[in-house]
Parts: sequence; C-alpha cells; structure tokens
Amino acid sequence: MEQPKDLILNKKPLTELRFDSLELHPKIMQGLGPAGFTHCTPIQQQTLPLALAGQDVAGQAQTGTGKTAAFLLVIFQRLLNRKPANGRSGGIRSLVLAPTRELALQIHRDAQMLGAETGLVLGLAYGGVDYEKQRKQLEQGVDVLIGTPGRIIDYYKQRVFHLKQVDVMVLDEADRMFDLGFIKDIRYLLRRLPPPDQRLSLMFSATLGYRVTELAYEHMNDPKLIQVEADKVTADNVVQSVYYPANHEKLPLLVALLRTLEDGRIMVFCNTRVSADQVARTLQANGLQAAAISGRVHQRKRQSLLRRFHQGELPILVATDVAARGLHIPDVSHVINFDLPQDDADYVHRIGRTARLGAKGEAISFACEDYAFHLPDIEDYIGYSIPMIPVDETTLPEIQKAPPAPKRRGGPSRGGRRRGKPGRGQHSKRPPRGKGDTRRRKK
Repeated sequence: MEQPKDLILNKKPLTELRFDSLELHPKIMQGLGPAGFTHCTPIQQQTLPLALAGQDVAGQAQTGTGKTAAFLLVIFQRLLNRKPANGRSGGIRSLVLAPTRELALQIHRDAQMLGAETGLVLGLAYGGVDYEKQRKQLEQGVDVLIGTPGRIIDYYKQRVFHLKQVDVMVLDEADRMFDLGFIKDIRYLLRRLPPPDQRLSLMFSATLGYRVTELAYEHMNDPKLIQVEADKVTADNVVQSVYYPANHEKLPLLVALLRTLEDGRIMVFCNTRVSADQVARTLQANGLQAAAISGRVHQRKRQSLLRRFHQGELPILVATDVAARGLHIPDVSHVINFDLPQDDADYVHRIGRTARLGAKGEAISFACEDYAFHLPDIEDYIGYSIPMIPVDETTLPEIQKAPPAPKRRGGPSRGGRRRGKPGRGQHSKRPPRGKGDTRRRKK
C-alpha cells in the first residue's frame, strides 16, 4: 500500500497533519516509516483524531483516499494500549468486515505492512479456499480478524471463536454490503458484538445514503459523520469517451481498439460473468492476451490472475463488478466498459481504476442496444455529457469467434438439478398423500 501523494478524486494535496503529531504507539510509527507515511490524507485527518480519542466514526470516502490506513492505525493503537482481560482465549479483539474476498485480502496485506512491528496476530476468513487452514489459525487465536461476512458467520456458528471481546469493529464499503445482499449477515454479526457503548465502531462507505446512516445509528454509539467530498465526481485526468455500437459490432470494435493500445494495463468491464467469459475467449482467439475474473472463477485462480495483472504479465483483465471496488491495482492505463453499467455509481467506481496517484488514464464506454438507455442517468450523475465517437463499420476487422466454453466439472446439472433428485417439474415415484389421495391407510 502506498500513501497517496495527490488525492485524485478532489485534487487536494496531503494535509499538514503529520502522523508523528498524533502520539501513535512507537511500534506503529516503526511501520509507518518504511511505508513512506508522513502526512495524513483528508479522510485520515478527519478520522484519526476522533477515533483515537474513542469517538465512533462513519466516514464517506472513495477508494484510494487512505481510509484503510486510517482504520488500521486506530485498531493497532487501541489494541496496543489495551491488554485483553483473559488473553485471546478464543476471542477476537478486532473485527474488520469487507464485502469481497479481494478487498479482505488487500486489507490484510496492508495490515501486515503497517502492523509489522506491533506483534498483533492477524487472521483472514473468506470463502473459496483454505477452509481448514483458516479454521486452524483462528482456533489458535488472533487479535484482528479480517474477512467476509459469510465465512466469518460459518466459523462463529461452529464456535471456532467468540465475539465477546471485540473492542474495535470496522465495516468497510458499507454501501457495497447492501448492494451484494449482505445486510442480514452484517446485522447478525453486529448483534453478537459487545454493546455499542462498550466498543469502538468505524464505518466507511463511498456514499452515506439513508440505508447506511440508519445502520450506523442502529449499531454504533453516537457516530460522528464525516465526508470527504470530491470537487468533481470523476477525475479530471481521466479522458472519457463513448461509442454507440450495434450489438454485433461490440466485439470487433473492442478487438480493433485493443490492437491500437500496445502498452499499459487494460481493464474491460462486463455486466455478467457469461459476457466476461465470452469476451475473454474472443480476445484470446484473436491473439490478445486476456483473462476473465468473476465470482465464478476459483479464488486461487482469481488471486493468480490479479497478481499477474498487477505485475504486468497479463495486459488485459476482463472483469465483472467484483473487481470494481476495493482492489489496489496501480497503473491501469485504460478502462473499457464493454457493457455500460446499470448503476450510476458503478460507472464512477469502474473508471476510478485508472488515473490513480497522479497518473493519466482513459475510459471508453460502449452504449449498445441493450444498455444505452443507462447513459443519460450516468451523465446526470457525473454532471456532464461524455464525448461521443462515431463507429465506422467499414473499419471494423473480421474477427475469429470464441471457441465454445469448456464444460464445468461436477456441480449441479443443467437447470440446477442433480441427477437422480426430483426438482421443479419432476415427480418422485411415490406421490405425496394429501387432498384427493384415494389410497387407503393400512389398519
């Protein structure tokens, strides 16, 4: 994790508040030095003095503004200054909830770097991989548990750990929790923590709408609402444009554009994993090195693809919105919306993958027959019209079609039914008893 040298979303420099003026624990300061942290970003400037003094905070801030470091420093400071009453003894001292596996992994990596000298034990819990390995680590006891709601609830119900000693709770990307349908899981966990007045709670969200603020006031102790507003919703140094292709022109247009972009890291966003898979296979068939990442891709493969993309080995990453938020992927030069997003805010989150940390970037969108009607709402949201580029059908290349998708191994058969088990529209051999059943019962 790098401390932003210039806040792209509002183009304000780092503040004058220095970390060494906050009376942070010496072990924390030992981790900040190698990371190059000297001055606070605006969200850190507003959050740290309040939270370090014990005030609950609900903050609005976009990805890339330094909020992860803000809540990690608060956690470390609080746990270092307060010794647990009964050791760890199966108890978690701090809980950090993230909406996606990728964000949980990113927070964990940042915590490892900033907390390297603290001696605090970090734990991870997320679905997809290492079930027993994660379980064994948590059974041994951790100070800070970072993870996604589903896997954490799974371990909690098995009594792998308890939550009676949680001293700091962090909910990151709260609005995304609602979008992904995790709110019931979040409420389940929050109700099993110590009462709000007996712990410190921090919540961060890209938006502080009604649902998020209601959650904050219900499960936090008189939280202070802070907002780091952008002067503009999108960055000035992202060059944006939109094409209006017919559906059959989208893939040839994408191939043509990508052939002109020789250098850089390119993210192509699709609305569905089926679309993302087809796009990636089509690009590969036409000599372009690409791979798709979505919720269906196994977690280890997703991590491998992200690592290769991060290191520059994979130039084109095709993604669904699973990769639109929370991921720290530097040096993305181009974002292409193969499918125009159906949510206004998702457009901003997608193109926010580029033009980070002072760099320039380009965002290209396809307003096709299926999704063009979302464009007016997006333009209303960002406050201006996106320049249009006409599609010259005569210049589009003939492309190779994608090979058939490989059949998935195991799992439910087509239609979600397992062989030999009755599903909707199927009947077992023996009909159920009920009204109209004329069979006689044996006496």
